[in-house]
Amino acid sequence: MSDITEPMTQGRLRQLNLIMLLPVLTTSGVLLVALDAESWSDAVVLGLGVLAALVAFVSWAAGSLARAAAACLFLTAGVWLFGVLVAGSGKAIFGLSIVGPLVVSRLRRHRGAAAVALVAYVAVVGAARLLMTDDDPRDVLITYVIIPAGVTAIVTGLMFPNKRFYDVVQDLEESRRHEAELAVVRERMRFASDLHDIQGHTLHVVKLKVALAQKLVHRDPGRAEQELREIHSLVGDTITQTKELVYAQRRLTLPAELENAKNLFEAAGIEVHICSVADTDRRSGELLGQVLRETTTNILRHAQAREVRITLSESGITIANDGAPDTPLPELSGLAVLEQRVADNGGKLTVEQKNGRFLTAAAFPSSGPEAQEAR
Repeated sequence: MSDITEPMTQGRLRQLNLIMLLPVLTTSGVLLVALDAESWSDAVVLGLGVLAALVAFVSWAAGSLARAAAACLFLTAGVWLFGVLVAGSGKAIFGLSIVGPLVVSRLRRHRGAAAVALVAYVAVVGAARLLMTDDDPRDVLITYVIIPAGVTAIVTGLMFPNKRFYDVVQDLEESRRHEAELAVVRERMRFASDLHDIQGHTLHVVKLKVALAQKLVHRDPGRAEQELREIHSLVGDTITQTKELVYAQRRLTLPAELENAKNLFEAAGIEVHICSVADTDRRSGELLGQVLRETTTNILRHAQAREVRITLSESGITIANDGAPDTPLPELSGLAVLEQRVADNGGKLTVEQKNGRFLTAAAFPSSGPEAQEAR
């Protein structure tokens, strides 16, 4: 990810570093220049090194170091060279010891080699002071080589785990973003499935009732008019349910779906037998109602059923019908989606086709879909 588009969390962390460290760096830089500069020209050049360091640090905190990296690096490298050969200031390393590690740690490749080259440059330039002065070589080496190179190496070494920390933060941010996108996709799939449950079911029933009304329009106008009224009512209910779905208010109940399925089967001339072994757990009711609704639609659409048996237990439902074709049924995508939903809630959906009969059964643990989560 580029500097400009780095994640929000990284940006906040860098801003926190800016607030905490910028005053310290600014004060330290100004004091070093004030205490070490012996002339106005020295103060100007050393001050440019401090300014370049502050610009680089602020750019790093803003996530845009790449724009200023080269200019700040060359400027502070030049200030260090001037400090050693002209000003005689070991403190001229201040700017390079900040800019160098910031730039090296942001490289995509060869960071180790770049770190070695940075420390080597500091040491070689510092050692050149031996050619410019008759001072004790040990003092020169300590002031211009060991301390500057050591400080640069330590700061550079600290920047590597710092960079790794920000990389981990970036990975976590990416994971959170992908998880949010996945949640959106899951919600869209849920909404699409619910919309299919409402409108797919209704449209198929309307098709059947319109066909029935066409047959009855001349033979039994009163019955045909009744079918049309039911179609009008069904479409109105579907519009209401769609609005409730949009506003997340729709709650499907098993008793309502059971009554609806019974009326639809009887209207299609199918004999219905309902056996309730026990009162169904209300927490299972919504998913069982969805299974019943989808199965009802499939029976009306794909089977030539004459009889349907619906058996209810405390935490399950079984729907069996005859009239199933001997050839394999087309893929029942609605039941496939419901199978996953039932499994996600700790239950199991079973679909069987054998000897002209089709069976759909859904069962949950006795305490309902929430039992799995409570364990």
